Amino acid sequence: MQHACWDSLSVPDPSAELKTDSSRLFVAIELPGEVCEALSRLQHELQRRGLEKLRWVRPEGIHLTLKFLGATSVEKVPAIEDALEEAVEGATAHDLTLGKLGTFGGSRPRVVWVDLTGEVDAVRRLQESVESAMNGLGFEREARVWSAHVTLARVRPETAREAASRIPGAITVVQSPAGVIPVREVSLMRSTLRPSGAVYERVAVFQLGGT
Repeated sequence: MQHACWDSLSVPDPSAELKTDSSRLFVAIELPGEVCEALSRLQHELQRRGLEKLRWVRPEGIHLTLKFLGATSVEKVPAIEDALEEAVEGATAHDLTLGKLGTFGGSRPRVVWVDLTGEVDAVRRLQESVESAMNGLGFEREARVWSAHVTLARVRPETAREAASRIPGAITVVQSPAGVIPVREVSLMRSTLRPSGAVYERVAVFQLGGT
């Protein structure tokens, strides 16, 4: 199992059983600790460029989401795990690399992100396999086309005008760090929302078939 961002941090036991009737779940590729550290340094550099008022994703919470499931009954988890195990069976190990900084939202940016390059076709096939598997269990397909990226920050509505004037310049002069993300497994994750931010727990891990 690859070393993920939160493995070295004080977080809930990844093997803990689901204890409530419903959990907020998603399927993701976890990032290696060194990649999260590089992204953390990138966040600090962007903050120094006048973007400190953005809502920044905590480095230990950065991941590549393949499918957001939302509030899900605990009773459905075994079926989800079975479907994911089958979905990744035909996938082969591949590597992604950190790419360029970008935004969603056009002239009024809402999200700042880093795109992922490398074996993108392989991860797209993996995401489609996961999407289809979850759709078979009743989870609706995403209306938007999936893109390989990791989110660094979101724009607060009350600072949207100010952010729109500062973000383009900041992401132009700040260079994204180098970093390799070995894709060898997919994780079913649980997100618990707290006042201090979301806390993530690994519910189950599924090794890619070619690993």
